[in-house]
Amino acid sequence: MQAPKQVIKVIIPALNEEKAVGRVIRDIPKEGVNEVIVIDNGSTDQTAAVAREAGATVLSQPARGYGNACLKGIAYVKSLPIEQQPDIIVFLDADYSDYPEELPLLVQPIVEEDVDLVIGSRARGDREQGAMTPPQLFGNWLSSKLLLLLYGVEFTDLGPFRAIKWSQLVALEMEDTNFGWTVEMQAKAAKQQMRCAEIPVTYRRRVAGKSKVSGTIKGTILAGYKILWTIFKIWIKR
Repeated sequence: MQAPKQVIKVIIPALNEEKAVGRVIRDIPKEGVNEVIVIDNGSTDQTAAVAREAGATVLSQPARGYGNACLKGIAYVKSLPIEQQPDIIVFLDADYSDYPEELPLLVQPIVEEDVDLVIGSRARGDREQGAMTPPQLFGNWLSSKLLLLLYGVEFTDLGPFRAIKWSQLVALEMEDTNFGWTVEMQAKAAKQQMRCAEIPVTYRRRVAGKSKVSGTIKGTILAGYKILWTIFKIWIKR
């Protein structure tokens, strides 16, 4: 029996990504995706205008922070009438490092195997040389080992390209406003014993601009600290 079609909404946090965000939106497969939501996280360039021109719903979240932007997108979807809310939410970065056309690969385990959360793993996929910095690679490795040790769930990446059932995303009660967002989702999903999976994804160097996390030494240190703190904080609340 063929699995029923799922309604998908895509949430894209964006900060000063005018040269990339339009390409991201245009490369998202149209089948099943009924809305692309770009959250302009206080950009000082034309990110919002480019995203709107490419066909996205654009929301403004001037309070900086990756998590703040994602929370704004979630609040918007919650505000929709029940019949307009999706089955699946896909999170995708605006810098064109991921390949949006691989979205069906992430959604497939949810549709066909009833998985709750699917992470696009850059560690398991085809990664362009230099696309991730050594601190990013080490941070992913360490975080993955801690998630396995403390929660008993094996991940290889904290990749931003991910898909999750909308009902399960609501159940996670996400809170983090910045660097801890991705690992918060994985730790809480593990703690709630949700079915998690990883799919190898392709990853390239960003097409323009600078990473808000790995682009500076300060950003790298703050992100690393926040990620580790989030893993332990959620575990302590057991």
